[in-house]
Amino acid sequence: MKLNRVWLWFVNILMINTMHSQVINQPDQLAQKIDALVKQYQDLDIFSGVVLVAEKGEPVYQKAFGQSNREHGTANTMSTYFDIGSINKLFTKVLVMQLIEEGKIQPDDLLGKFLNGFPEEAATKVTIKELIDHTSGYGDYMQEPGFFDLPKSEQTIPALVERIRKMPLDFEPGTEWQYSNAGYLLLGGIIEEVTGKPFYQNILDRIVIPLGMTHTVVDEKKEVTANRAIGYMKTMFGSLENNENLLLIPTPAGGFIMTVEDLFKFVEAYFFSDQMVSPAGKQYDDFYPFIQQLKKDGGAIPVAGGFEGANALALVDIQRHLDVIVLANMDEPVAENLGKAIYGLIDGKEPTAPALPLIPQLYSAYRDQGIGYLKEHFAELIAGTEDREPGDVWLNQIGYNLLYSGMTSEALQIFKLNTELFPDIANCWDSYGEALLKSGDRNAALKAYKQALAIRPDLPSALEAIKKLEN
Repeated sequence: MKLNRVWLWFVNILMINTMHSQVINQPDQLAQKIDALVKQYQDLDIFSGVVLVAEKGEPVYQKAFGQSNREHGTANTMSTYFDIGSINKLFTKVLVMQLIEEGKIQPDDLLGKFLNGFPEEAATKVTIKELIDHTSGYGDYMQEPGFFDLPKSEQTIPALVERIRKMPLDFEPGTEWQYSNAGYLLLGGIIEEVTGKPFYQNILDRIVIPLGMTHTVVDEKKEVTANRAIGYMKTMFGSLENNENLLLIPTPAGGFIMTVEDLFKFVEAYFFSDQMVSPAGKQYDDFYPFIQQLKKDGGAIPVAGGFEGANALALVDIQRHLDVIVLANMDEPVAENLGKAIYGLIDGKEPTAPALPLIPQLYSAYRDQGIGYLKEHFAELIAGTEDREPGDVWLNQIGYNLLYSGMTSEALQIFKLNTELFPDIANCWDSYGEALLKSGDRNAALKAYKQALAIRPDLPSALEAIKKLEN
């Protein structure tokens, strides 16, 4: 499970020249089209949430759909609190840019200047700007087995910084790009160190209170907040489950909850005013070059986040001062797909019909047509999703769903296929080894784990498994 990122599909999808596009001059007709589009999503039972469309800072469409709590039959409203996932990262960036403007940190300051105990390769090489840009070499601290079972005491920022101290860098800082939840958690730790205040208090003092965001929760009170939408995820077997087992304390990387109106206030303040950060300060945003291009050429930038059972999108057309915000308490990428389609409706484009999420589609192909069919048609089946997740990740999720459901032989087929399609990815062999071990084939499991280490010698799970198997 990933607390997802600000999606990069804008690079090849939303760089649309809108210099001569018509703005919203028939809101009633647009409302009818949005209502009809949302109904298609609801008919598939893949969307519930809220939609807001605004022009020049004024909403022209805002409506809630579906239920915030299916167990209690509670409807979503415009006052419902939704999880915004990795949109948190933009809040964290705002704090960092403010501190840069105040001269309290510099973009080229090193990690070790603020946080102690990190290995020399990180402390003396990783910079503030690399943490912002996802080029630090750090990956995702949430991928470790059992992470979502951690007690609340181990979900605090200091506890998570301690976990990241033990993580190896995946590459030399500044040489590659890799989406990094860990990087933003470290930025949160640096913010606390520099200001002498908790990260959450900084968010309140510097953003939430000044903007009048009175329906926003940024800390552990999230879990007990009234009118919070419960997230729902559709399993690959077709059933619907809530995501309460994935509920974590918010961090600098993700997890705030708020109403659509409060997110709208934040988006407007950041993209269309200098209230939080000056134009000079915004140059340290990793999206700054793209934002400047959009101001000149037109198009929209999506700020998005999500995880299983939650998805949030703020789609911002800077040149025309348009906002499309969709908050969903169902699986990603439903808010992103719906928001992109609504943005197209504004320009008279016919939306693509919604479809079920990819994992149920892949599993259905395997269940109905067999492993050979899935292997032969895999590239075709995942076409268009490569910018969301690498192909091996989809198969890995299916494999673990099967493994945890007691369908070990089926899981083995999927994990084996993953090693055939992606033989150079260590995690594929590591997962295959886990399934082999569960099936009782210790010798084959050992071979798979050793293959994982041949690709990535520092893979902790493989090292631990081999140690146990050889002893």
